[in-house]
Amino acid sequence: MGRLAEGKIVPVLTVVLAIIVIWYGFSIVLNAPWQQGVYTRADQTDVGLFQYLADVYSQQRPVLPAPHQVAVEFWNSVVNANPATPRSLIFHAWITISATGLGFVFGTALGIVLAVLIVHNRAVDRSLMPWVIASQTIPILAIAPMIVVVLNSVGLTGLIPKALISTYLSFFPVVVGMVKGFRSPDALQLDLMRTYNATGAQLFWKLRWPSAVPYLFTSMKVGVAASLVGAIVGELPTGAAGGLGSRLLAGSYYGQTTQIWAALLMAAALSAGLIVLIGAAQAMTQRAMGAQG
Repeated sequence: MGRLAEGKIVPVLTVVLAIIVIWYGFSIVLNAPWQQGVYTRADQTDVGLFQYLADVYSQQRPVLPAPHQVAVEFWNSVVNANPATPRSLIFHAWITISATGLGFVFGTALGIVLAVLIVHNRAVDRSLMPWVIASQTIPILAIAPMIVVVLNSVGLTGLIPKALISTYLSFFPVVVGMVKGFRSPDALQLDLMRTYNATGAQLFWKLRWPSAVPYLFTSMKVGVAASLVGAIVGELPTGAAGGLGSRLLAGSYYGQTTQIWAALLMAAALSAGLIVLIGAAQAMTQRAMGAQG
């Protein structure tokens, strides 16, 4: 039991339990006004506590659905629904994950290329790096509709506009992380390579790149989550027939808050799963590079 408490399971479960308790509490606070109005219109004044809680936690369109309502909607949308139909969250998740993956690949490649240019060229460093940082000060909700509309006007629809929005969000952490990684070797290591008469390519592949690999995977974990957000945001202005963004938009139109929260839960699960996959790839890469443990 002591080892269990010292690990990750007990702290994580404690935090999750606390979140659920707080969630249930706020469900009462936010849904109570509507329920009081229902009782007033029905001239009900002697409602017991348990009946009151049961009514608050079973509203059809609650302001804040209770955790069990979200869990039921998630189960019905994932397990009970046909994955090939728009009623299934798996159907929408696949559409979103396709744009996420493509945008993440583009963003990672772009980030690495920019980082190489920034590290090896002082002029590029001074001219490009400020623009890279400034690009992230523009809210994605402001530029996503413009990107979608402009690309639609030239005939690019579907996956590409969403992937480009994901690229816009995911390249930044890779640029910052890889610049830091490429510059992580200290002066003694660089001097040692020069004493070996190493070429610029050898210096890069034998010293800078291995030093930057841990930074790369850390940046990719941030970038893949940002890429997923970009794909979801990219689906909002298109009125697309599929994707978690369109699912959120439909739930907002019709006041289906449980549907909205179930889609958010699926997005969180996808993000966590992608980060776990990158973590597994990181562990395999480190073992291949000779890391111990």
